[in-house]
Amino acid sequence: MELTIGWLYPDLMSIYGDRGNIICLLKRCQWREIKVKLENISLTSHFSLLTSCDLLFMGGAQDRQQKIAAKDLQETKGPIIKEMIENFVPGLFVCGAYQFMGHFYRPANGKEIEGLHIFDLHTIHPGKNKPRCIGDIIVKTQSAKLKAQNDSEKVKTKISNLEIREFDNFLVGFENHGGRTYLGNRVKPLGKVIVGFGNNGEDKTEGCLYKNAVGTYLHGPVLPKNPHVADYLIKLALEKKYGDEVKLKPLDDSLEWQAHMAILAKLKIKN
Repeated sequence: MELTIGWLYPDLMSIYGDRGNIICLLKRCQWREIKVKLENISLTSHFSLLTSCDLLFMGGAQDRQQKIAAKDLQETKGPIIKEMIENFVPGLFVCGAYQFMGHFYRPANGKEIEGLHIFDLHTIHPGKNKPRCIGDIIVKTQSAKLKAQNDSEKVKTKISNLEIREFDNFLVGFENHGGRTYLGNRVKPLGKVIVGFGNNGEDKTEGCLYKNAVGTYLHGPVLPKNPHVADYLIKLALEKKYGDEVKLKPLDDSLEWQAHMAILAKLKIKN
């Protein structure tokens, strides 16, 4: 099996450790002997490079870089990305990229930025009256597909005798965003916030799920700390490409789950 991963705007949209998500996807494919190719897709990339991808990723950025990427998305690549996601090509969109997938982003000052209208959501920056949403975050996922499925005894025994089933419906990460995102009726939240802010600090939702695409504010980067989400995306990409159900080869994720548990334990103790 083979996969092509498209990294959107790696030179513009890649802060807070977002590159780690790409490394995680590549390594988890390579460890399973899945041939994987990475395509860096930026301002000068031809649209054919984008359409050759089986899995998309786009990270966050500061305001200046976001405006540059937004202009290119609106003029060239946005309609192609929309068509791919509507056709169930999986993708992970973090922070600024997550906001781009919605209807609009309204900054505290300046002109409203139109989104791609792929995710049914919008984002508003409340200005200096409200602080940024910063810190570690725990999310309880509401999708059975996103729960950890690894029942390896080797993994279980290396995590202080705690079995994965005790925490397999949690996601952990780090958030840092000023905008507040509000979901519409045509998307589902990625999960419920247990600790942290999430989409807006008000309704306890974090991220969104739409078809095979995931939007989230979780940095960290998110995938190395949540290997079940990385495998969820890889599995979806393979099944979309080959048309058959795929069972991924189990990996020894002892270190990954220890990192996951360290954050979970720390924040649960605080709360």
